[in-house]
Amino acid sequence: MTINLLIYKSYQPVINIHLNNQHQMSNKEKFEQLKNSASLLDTNELDAFYDTLEPVTLNEILGEWKGDQLKTGHAVVATLQAIRWYGKTFISQLEAKPLICKDADGNFYSDTTSMKGEASLWPIDFRGKVSTSMIYDGVPVLAHFRKVNSNTLVAIMDGKDVLDQGKHFYFFLERI
Repeated sequence: MTINLLIYKSYQPVINIHLNNQHQMSNKEKFEQLKNSASLLDTNELDAFYDTLEPVTLNEILGEWKGDQLKTGHAVVATLQAIRWYGKTFISQLEAKPLICKDADGNFYSDTTSMKGEASLWPIDFRGKVSTSMIYDGVPVLAHFRKVNSNTLVAIMDGKDVLDQGKHFYFFLERI
């Protein structure tokens, strides 16, 4: 964006300031701002940000990830806190562990009871882009992933009984 600023004195231009290369926030910078927000986030703003992100492929998503919410006040957060959700592990397309949790002693385990099993990964068109999505084995719930970069993903949870007052659950994963 270019901005020309003219300062007039007695209707004659005195200073002409030409501003170039205004700093545009990168996706990582915008993500960090959203992640660290002290107040609840506007889901319209999250939707707009999500829609700018690129799809993630199956090979890119494989690995271990630490997760957390993007703060919108969604009801699912209470459940995730109760089970001590830590993140997700994607081993292969058909072996996805969506609820890696910590027990009282700090040991990690895959919670297979809360969502009636584990999950699998599939390419799905969501909001006009085909990206890797996770489908739970035992409940009609999907998580649609997009990448901020190779180590950070943003997801929207979708499906039956996921909406809270008409709003999706938004979360992120950071590669371990």
